Parts: sequence; structure tokens; C-alpha cells
Amino acid sequence: MNGGLLSLPSPIDQGSQVKVMFLTHAGTVLGAAEMLSPLTSTQQPFRFVSLPVDDRRRLGAAIQSSLNLNSANADAAEQKWMEKLRAASNSENRPRGRLFKVAAGAFALGILGLGCALYLFQVQILK
Repeated sequence: MNGGLLSLPSPIDQGSQVKVMFLTHAGTVLGAAEMLSPLTSTQQPFRFVSLPVDDRRRLGAAIQSSLNLNSANADAAEQKWMEKLRAASNSENRPRGRLFKVAAGAFALGILGLGCALYLFQVQILK
């Protein structure tokens, strides 16, 4: 609400008084600004020195709308991430369950085979 960052082909002298106008979905914003020290050869911040009430309202509405959109996008991204995490968690549990069942079945079959072998061995010893 107090200023912004411009992308320029070359910096404007620090302290220069300029008029800044830009379009938002809430409407046009026009204000007087002072150029601040350039950050790079193409980026320079400014601060508003005069911003009419209607323009300030439009700027505030545009910023709020952008924040709401970013928040909604962040919520949607978080929801999508949680769904992926749940799906991965569910798929990780399934193979472990199958692996446990296969291992338990193999163990039971081994015990049964060992029991049969001992029974047959014992029967032959008695004869």
C-alpha cells in the first residue's frame, strides 16, 4: 500500500518525483511516487508520496484479492499434497500387509511340512 517495485530498462535517479499508473482488476491506480535506490540495473523500488482515496481503495482491493487468491491456491495445494500423502500412505501399507500374509503362509506351510516329515520319520522308526 505504500509503494512497489518497478521493472525498468534503466534506473531513474533516486529521489525523482514520478507519476505511477497501473491497471488492476479493481481498476486503474494513479499516484505520485518518489523513486528509491535501485536494487538492480532493471529493478527499482518506489514509495507513494500521494495516492488519492479512490486509488488507495482500488489498490487495497487488488492487494486483498491477490492475497485471498494466493491463500486459496495455497489451501488447494495443501489439500492436493495431503491427498497424495494419504494415497502414498495407503499404498505403502498394502504391500506390507500382503508381504506379511505371504510370509505367514510360507511359515505355516513350512511348519506343516516339518510336522508331516517328523510324523513319517516317527512311523518308520516304530516299524
